[in-house]
This record gives sequence, C-alpha cells and structure tokens, in this order.
Amino acid sequence: MKTRSQTAPKPLKTVALAPRPGSPKRRPRPKPKPKPAGKGDPRAPKKPPTAFFYFIAMCLSAAVGWTRHCSSLGPSPIREDFRKTYQQENPSVKLMQEIGKACGEKWNTMAFEEKVKYYDIATEKRAEFEKAMIEYNKKKQSGELSEESDYD
Repeated sequence: MKTRSQTAPKPLKTVALAPRPGSPKRRPRPKPKPKPAGKGDPRAPKKPPTAFFYFIAMCLSAAVGWTRHCSSLGPSPIREDFRKTYQQENPSVKLMQEIGKACGEKWNTMAFEEKVKYYDIATEKRAEFEKAMIEYNKKKQSGELSEESDYD
C-alpha cells in the first residue's frame, strides 16, 4: 500500500472568477522615473562643440543668416558655395530641419581634407576648454570658488 507522500498529488481545479461589478480595473504600475543627475556647477566652463557642429553653424549661418553662432569661423568660400548651390537646387526649402539634413549629408560626403579646417577649429576650442577647466579646478580646490557665491 502506498502512502500519501508516495502518490502524485491531484491537480486542483481552478475556476476564473468574474470581476466584481464595483471594483476598479487593475492598472499597470507606473515605472519609476530615473533621478536626474546633478546639473553640476553653473560656473564651470562649457564643453566646446565638435567639428561637425562648426560645419553645421557655417551651413545654417549661410542658409538663414545665422551669423551670431559662427563669428569665430570667419568668412568661408565653402559656406557660400554650399549655400548658393543648395538654394539653387532647392529654392522652396525654408525649414531648418531640411537644411540641417542637407548639411549632414554634405558632411558625410566631404573628403577628410575638406573637414580638416573644422577639426582644427574644434581642437583649438578644445584646448581652450581644457585650460579653462584646469584653472577652474585649481580655483575650486583652493577655495576661491565658494559654495554660496555666484549662484544666482
């Protein structure tokens, strides 16, 4: 004779219950939002743009008169050529999105020799940024930058 522990248990019959008429529907739990990282010190030097962003600034300044952001780049025959050819090919395009896409396509098709001047500008700005960061870190470690001052 087999004991109860030696026999396989019988499966239970489960019955799905209908929801109660007044009960609220079950909603999925909202995922917790990730906590944003600290913004850092607003007095810290800002990172410079990459070579591509300098190229974009030139394209956009030529296409829509956006000269404020590319004043450090100076006059450029490449910028004027791109603007003229793009406007001749696409006279109806006025949207920044489409102009930006065209600039991105132009960047991808450019030879490295054409991109060198933008890389040179970007490396100069990067060197300036690194010097500014060294000075900032020295001031921060020496205590010249207090926690309470200049936080307006």
